[in-house]
Amino acid sequence: MILDMAIAVFSNIGSWLGIIVIFVLVFSSAVKIVPEYRRLVIFRLGRLAGSRGPGMVFVIPVVDRTVMVDLRILTMDVPVQEVITKDNVPIKVNAVVYFRVLDPSRSVVEVENYVQATSQLAQTTLRSVVGSVELDEVLSSREKINQELQKIIDERTDPWGIKVSAVEVKELELPEGMKRAMARQAEAERERRAKVIAAEGELQAATKLSEAALQMEVSPVTLQLRYLQTIREIAGERNSTTFFPVPIDLLKPFVEHFRTPSQKNGE
Repeated sequence: MILDMAIAVFSNIGSWLGIIVIFVLVFSSAVKIVPEYRRLVIFRLGRLAGSRGPGMVFVIPVVDRTVMVDLRILTMDVPVQEVITKDNVPIKVNAVVYFRVLDPSRSVVEVENYVQATSQLAQTTLRSVVGSVELDEVLSSREKINQELQKIIDERTDPWGIKVSAVEVKELELPEGMKRAMARQAEAERERRAKVIAAEGELQAATKLSEAALQMEVSPVTLQLRYLQTIREIAGERNSTTFFPVPIDLLKPFVEHFRTPSQKNGE
């Protein structure tokens, strides 16, 4: 009798424990905790029921299927692409894309994998844009190319609920022959600029000398002053040569004294 009562009590306790376990499992599957930076897209019997979150979200077990979508900005590297520019120069270029999900429902319904789809779209757009311009424009107008890439990718991902905030070209690899040719071109350009600057300096110096000659013609004493300044520059501190300017009129009597009579008569 006592044994039968104990078996009945234990069986009742086991049934209650089973019910509690089932309730806990159902409750845990019906409650979803959504962080601030994510949204929960709910499909009820296969139909879109919208997105929920953040916070605690209740779903119907078995009936509802959920997909978690991240709303943070994602950084995606575009692999190196081999591109031939408009002027037939082969280059290798890669980029980085910054994008985020604006509409979680559309990012799940409109495209199977929005990250992979955006990556493939970025690769094809990068090849198309870089291949439509010349090499000089790629090197000098990189900001313009970045804006064009961002505009094209953003327009094509907008139906997916994706917003592309920026696209940046990271590296540009040129063939070795092209690098040497560009180095020679830069060197020739520097030499040309040096020659132009030297020629402009000569022109300015000639102009100033002409003005100085006109001034000396008006005031002859300036020529004497310039002569004395030149002597001073030549006879520097470390120069052993010394100059003594002597007027010609002062030496004329000595020259006349040493002249022979025949030279005097031949005047």
